[in-house]
Amino acid sequence: MLTDRQEMILRAIVRDYTNNGVPVGSKALVEQLPVHVSSATIRNEMAVLESVDLIRKTHSSSGRIPSMRGYRYYVDHLVRPDVVKDNDVDLIKTSLGGDFQKIDEIVAQSATILSDLTSYTTFTLKPELKNSRLSGFRLVPLGNRQVMAILVTDNGDVENQTFSVTHNVTSEQLEAVVRIINDQLVGLPLEDVVEKLKLQIPAEVTRYMQKPEGFLRIFGDVLTRASQERFYVGGRMNVLDFSEQTDIDTLRSIYSLMDHTDDIAEVLGEPSNQIQVKIGDEISNSDLLKNYSLITATYDVDAHGKGIIALLGPTRMPYSKMIGLIGAFRNELASKLIEYYRHFDE
Repeated sequence: MLTDRQEMILRAIVRDYTNNGVPVGSKALVEQLPVHVSSATIRNEMAVLESVDLIRKTHSSSGRIPSMRGYRYYVDHLVRPDVVKDNDVDLIKTSLGGDFQKIDEIVAQSATILSDLTSYTTFTLKPELKNSRLSGFRLVPLGNRQVMAILVTDNGDVENQTFSVTHNVTSEQLEAVVRIINDQLVGLPLEDVVEKLKLQIPAEVTRYMQKPEGFLRIFGDVLTRASQERFYVGGRMNVLDFSEQTDIDTLRSIYSLMDHTDDIAEVLGEPSNQIQVKIGDEISNSDLLKNYSLITATYDVDAHGKGIIALLGPTRMPYSKMIGLIGAFRNELASKLIEYYRHFDE
């Protein structure tokens, strides 16, 4: 357990180093601490902090920098989220104030806005879809045997896919199949729709089509896209600005991670009411992100579920500023989405 003075010194070291990137010495701390302490006393306290692996000495300087354990202690016990500047809040509101047509557009834009504000790489996950229900399904003839399948969910998501039909499939047959889907599947949760599509619907559709597999596969593809979790990434190139990695293979692996939904889902974890900070090896089972920190926050859209926003940056990030910023951002994003859903429900 640290004393109040040791915590004061550790807090000052973390904040000074994350702001300036320069190892912190005792003389600098004399000027920063809110109480008068001699340089010799500070050096003694720094020796204690070093002995318990909360700070460490660099090879190039007599100053100290936080260790991974030191960052963890700081985030768990000492961090004080900064108050977000009014102009940053105004920028967030203005950026989210556009005329969006889909939830995906808002969530995707939010990743870009957050990356611009932080200069880090950001991730946004749209509100969870496990409670989404099928609202409607239709087929639109496009000519030349081309048909567009359109699927709508009750949260406003619209998915479509164009496919070709063979000459032996008539428009009357297609209309009959659409009626089956709308009569038996509309109003059901998407996971139940998927289950019925496997077990019950094929037998129904064969009454109108001898070989319905192709059509059902198209419907299944559109349904899968509507029900899957969807991540958006902002500031992909920012990794190059703050990464300490110079190994091309490592950077390539990080970029590959951003492109795989399942891997990103594992990294971000489950929604939580608390803003969470993962540091170094805490982020994933591999050491790929050992020199990074990940801050995640959940935004709540009432009955429409919860989504996640996150930013990936170096361990030497200004945690107070970033935690304050991501807290304000999630509140504005939630308000925007609630407003969108209210308009959609009307």
